[in-house]
Amino acid sequence: MTDPAKPTGGDRKWSDLMPRILSAAVMVALGSLMIWLGGHWFRLFVVLLSAGMVWELTRMSAPERPDRCYLMGAIAGVAALAAIYLPAAIAMPLLLVPSMAAIALVPQRRTVVIAYAAMILLAGFGMVRIRDDLGATWLLWLVAVVVVTDVLGYFAGRMIGGPKFWPRVSPKKTWSGTAAGWVGAAAVGLAYGQWSGLGIALVGISIAVSMASQMGDIAESAIKRKAGIKDSSNLIPGHGGLLDRFDGMLGGSLFLLLAGPVAGFPPGIG
Repeated sequence: MTDPAKPTGGDRKWSDLMPRILSAAVMVALGSLMIWLGGHWFRLFVVLLSAGMVWELTRMSAPERPDRCYLMGAIAGVAALAAIYLPAAIAMPLLLVPSMAAIALVPQRRTVVIAYAAMILLAGFGMVRIRDDLGATWLLWLVAVVVVTDVLGYFAGRMIGGPKFWPRVSPKKTWSGTAAGWVGAAAVGLAYGQWSGLGIALVGISIAVSMASQMGDIAESAIKRKAGIKDSSNLIPGHGGLLDRFDGMLGGSLFLLLAGPVAGFPPGIG
């Protein structure tokens, strides 16, 4: 006999929806407040997120050494804080300090930690630069692209279904959800393009950022698959950990930091 307290059939697909919505509402409110405040508030927010994500990353790779996980998180926080407040030329090597520390502190899956820790610190630095140099509006554009990509991917993947995107790495992701994310990102780009005067050019950049955010998601899924775990931690109800929630922002921010100047983005904005 089926237990009526347990979701069955189609209900199971949406069993995590309510906690996801509630947690997402809190995160959106907090994140929007920090972006609006800017300055020291936003910088400290990014530092704490970076430290927490490096802690989770090390925890997935060396769960038997919690002392080293906390130490890696602390090193990441100090490095991120120093890099944000020092001149950019000095900041660059500081952003790689956690990756260098991983060589000595992480006994397993060291290469993964080295690469992904660098991605976390660089992406966080990129978000601070966007907020400081371009203002809250353009950081909100980046957030909107990543959030719309994730939300449309979630709902389209469950409602439409179809072929899986990369079942060995992320068995729940579908091509329908992936493509829906691109469409949503294009819509965000079109709206911002009309507002900013960049026009259709911002549509292409938005789709590229959407793809980069999906790559960030896939990369984190691959790490979890290797570690044999479902979530990076249990800090956020319905979402798992910080990496589970911000992996897309890492990919999008890192892409924009590295490829934005090559594409001439953002032209004439200061």
